[in-house]
Amino acid sequence: MDKGGGSEKTSEKAEQRGLWKLMLKLPALRGRLQLVAAHSQSVRGLCEAYDEASSMLERLRNSRVPSDKVMIAEYENICSEIETEIIQYFLNSPPGVPK
Repeated sequence: MDKGGGSEKTSEKAEQRGLWKLMLKLPALRGRLQLVAAHSQSVRGLCEAYDEASSMLERLRNSRVPSDKVMIAEYENICSEIETEIIQYFLNSPPGVPK
């Protein structure tokens, strides 16, 4: 039994959740994002990072701890940066990449 398979499945699930979240957040890119994510490891990595950052942001927002305001702002910024990176990916992608 391969013990490494569990983290690989977890990573794939995080990628999928991140993709879904980005598709909801960026509806104009929904179809293209889904197509490109199927073939691009870098886009899947961004999806995974988005899932992790947006999940942490949600947990911080629900924690109601006053000191979390700085962390909330930080994770909002991280999510925004990932969204911008996805948008830039499509704006700068070569002609063969679905736009």
